Amino acid sequence: MQEKDPNHHSSEYGDYVDRWGNVVEANVNARTDAAPRGSHFEGASMSDYMRITECVGLHAGYLPGYPASHGCIRMPASVAPIFYQHVRVGTPVEVSR
Repeated sequence: MQEKDPNHHSSEYGDYVDRWGNVVEANVNARTDAAPRGSHFEGASMSDYMRITECVGLHAGYLPGYPASHGCIRMPASVAPIFYQHVRVGTPVEVSR
């Protein structure tokens, strides 16, 4: 485990919102999708985030019942805080199929 952040937000995936917080364009990739005029990027919430590689982490998130992640490992909101509380930075992590 490389890092822990209880209130992490994605730097790449999220929504473009206006100055009042209204979503102008949802589910965007900030690296490839241009921001509509007058909007700014808000990264998707990834609470109880635990980074395991440069671009992959474990975090609480919606589980739709089919593969839908951009690379992270999503956990149910009821389970993620338990993992977060017990895992320490430096803990070895092995992901297997």
